[in-house]
Amino acid sequence: MLSQVYRCGFQPFNQHLLPWVKCTTVFRSHCIQPSVIRHVRSWSNIPFITVPLSRTHGKSFAHRSELKHAKRIVVKLGSAVVTRGDECGLALGRLASIVEQVSVLQNQGREMMLVTSGAVAFGKQRLRHEILLSQSVRQALHSGQNQLKEMAIPVLEARACAAAGQSGLMALYEAMFTQYSICAAQILVTNLDFHDEQKRRNLNGTLHELLRMNIVPIVNTNDAVVPPAEPNSDLQGVNVISVKDNDSLAARLAVEMKTDLLIVLSDVEGPTVEQQGEMARSGGRMLATLEPEQRAEIIHHLADLLTDQRDEILLANKKDLEEAEGRLAAPLLKRLSLSTSKLNSLAIGLRQIAASSQDSVGRVLRRTRIAKNLELEQVTVPIGVLLVIFESRPDCLPQVAALAIASGNGLLLKGGKEAAHSNRILHLLTQEALSIHGVKEAVQLVNTREEVEDLCRLDKMIDLIIPRGSSQLVRDIQKAAKGIPVMGHSEGICHMYVDSEASVDKVTRLVRDSKCEYPAACNALETLLIHRDLLRTPLFDQIIDMLRVEQVKIHAGPKFASYLTFSPSEVKSLRTEYGDLELCIEVVDNVQDAIDHIHKYGSSHTDVIVTEDENTAEFFLQHVDSACVFWNASTRFSDGYRFGLGAEVGISTSRIHARGPVGLEGLLTTKWLLRGKDHVVSDFSEHGSLKYLHENLPIPQRNTN
Repeated sequence: MLSQVYRCGFQPFNQHLLPWVKCTTVFRSHCIQPSVIRHVRSWSNIPFITVPLSRTHGKSFAHRSELKHAKRIVVKLGSAVVTRGDECGLALGRLASIVEQVSVLQNQGREMMLVTSGAVAFGKQRLRHEILLSQSVRQALHSGQNQLKEMAIPVLEARACAAAGQSGLMALYEAMFTQYSICAAQILVTNLDFHDEQKRRNLNGTLHELLRMNIVPIVNTNDAVVPPAEPNSDLQGVNVISVKDNDSLAARLAVEMKTDLLIVLSDVEGPTVEQQGEMARSGGRMLATLEPEQRAEIIHHLADLLTDQRDEILLANKKDLEEAEGRLAAPLLKRLSLSTSKLNSLAIGLRQIAASSQDSVGRVLRRTRIAKNLELEQVTVPIGVLLVIFESRPDCLPQVAALAIASGNGLLLKGGKEAAHSNRILHLLTQEALSIHGVKEAVQLVNTREEVEDLCRLDKMIDLIIPRGSSQLVRDIQKAAKGIPVMGHSEGICHMYVDSEASVDKVTRLVRDSKCEYPAACNALETLLIHRDLLRTPLFDQIIDMLRVEQVKIHAGPKFASYLTFSPSEVKSLRTEYGDLELCIEVVDNVQDAIDHIHKYGSSHTDVIVTEDENTAEFFLQHVDSACVFWNASTRFSDGYRFGLGAEVGISTSRIHARGPVGLEGLLTTKWLLRGKDHVVSDFSEHGSLKYLHENLPIPQRNTN
């Protein structure tokens, strides 16, 4: 068994691996736990640790100077070590350097074993290339144009990537080791290979025979078939290391093979996402037990920090913008950008949330006297742990954090790498605010390289997923989520119907604001429905002139195109979210025709009628089945801040308890509290001594001053 775990940082390897071990902390344990191998120091941007193991004679290395005597060594290469920064493909230079150093040690007479990641990344690179090539060929054939639009890559299933990448990864290792006259052999394992006694003996025998023949075994979990791991299966009181990833595989292999040293290379500088989920749940429960005034105080403090630390925040944001320049489209750059006015607006919104949080968690919704001395209450409680995945928009982080704090929920945040600097400082400020009442861990920022698909599998850790970003992101998460509810909208196809009784003065203002004020937003106008009687009228001409001035590209719907001799390009689909200065115009016969169009082609997000006829307006408001339905108002009002919610975690078009902009109330659920005195159900039987009363009781008013 393992007797010591050293947390170390290496100096650069240029000749020999072991003499440069630099110990900083010593732990004692019977087995390696994932939490031990995560907090590490860096060498060449790759943190790693050494783990001296109990040797065959039972005595551990006592000093770092003794590590040079290690004979049998396991080296574990993490995903971030062997893969490139874009997570697709391998970091060939770094991998070649490591192989060289392992080869030097092998040629010195040591017995080296590798546990390697990288098959998924290698396979992802291959599959992405094949998909892009296939899409580009199809699109070129379809459009006949040389310029190809940006193509979306579907979610790539990790097991398929592993299957596609295993052979290529092994071929690469073989080519690299061959340069040093070393032979390598691949071994793919699963948990069953360690738990089935016969398979375990076979594996042990194979490894010993390879080492005897001076061959380097390259071991990996068979990710093409291995099921997702159960979190914390090592913490159930069983003194066995289960194989749920390559970290645990390296630990198990080191124990099985009685190795002298385990070297773990990784870039993970904090807890695993599973541990972050646990911390978020624990912190969220503590947060929920605070007094409402204490939660409000945390949010007020965060609002103050946003303005007090403005310069530091904007400096971090500037780094993100500089790195994103030329890589992100203009609408995404606008979302990424922070400013003094944005931070001031954020602070105002957070203070609104703080004010509304006074009567949120623990609010009594219903009281019922079931029988004498048996009373039932329904009260509001947090949902649990939220996973919010967002792209580009760093201002989302403090908004969502404040809503989670107000509702007593634990929170996992996964931001886009394009906003890494901004997200980091905003999260630090959030934790600083949480610290005033000792609940710092309630809000966690996931910095590891877990794919979104992997996060969506943590159904034991996460209670609700809220994606905020492109429609493609939302669709990918809805597809990937297994057993976890997803709150969000996949598209924001917002309509505006201009009725025959619309005001000339109002129409152009409303269309301009809805389409041109922020075209990348999900609540921007995408389809303009015009009553047929308005064609070739001054009102219609004013709308077209305004759109031309604003440089909005117009796409004609089928009916609209039929009225014109020379029409704009006909729309390819009436169900399109442009997210840019583009707009579909279609003609309808009346309000019912407009409603039918919206129900057929809309996304149930936000739809508007412009008219001076109150009866027509009310008919539209009552019959359009969307999350937000407006009369003579811009679609852009569909927003948590503008609704007075302080902020929103997103806009939901799902038909669940929370619909439209989701603020504090949408992050609460309920539980039932029953207070009795030795009551049993048999007392209420036909011959029992008690009868059900089911009397409604008054709800106590909470003091929110």
